[in-house]
Amino acid sequence: MKKTVQVVAAVIENERREILCALRSGQMSLSNMWEFPGGKVKEGENLFTALEREVYEEMSCRIQAQEVFHENVHEYHTFIIQLIVIKAELVQGVPQTNEHAKLIWLQRENLPSLHWAPADMPAVEALMNEPLKEQSASFRRQK
Repeated sequence: MKKTVQVVAAVIENERREILCALRSGQMSLSNMWEFPGGKVKEGENLFTALEREVYEEMSCRIQAQEVFHENVHEYHTFIIQLIVIKAELVQGVPQTNEHAKLIWLQRENLPSLHWAPADMPAVEALMNEPLKEQSASFRRQK
């Protein structure tokens, strides 16, 4: 029986509405694939606390986890991942590549141009289909 691992990942958007994407390094499993930054939840740990801790450990910056955006389960060859994607705000520092090979900020319409880890793909698709808040508000005002 495969082990199930609970993982949190952050969707961090900057003031230009770009989303932070992280390239897994050659030393990581699923190397050279893109992901939303985050990591494993420790036993008994709150999801938001786990995400804030993981991002600080991996990228030396502080975020504030805000709301669960997407959740899915993906089965890899040797384990099953329960991925909880949480929207978060960068509150202190600049993300650094402590563990990842590269970090980039990318407009959401360009997210599909990257080679994503399979577990992250459903969240990428959800982001692509998510209506932008300002656009929907201005649409309502026009009616």
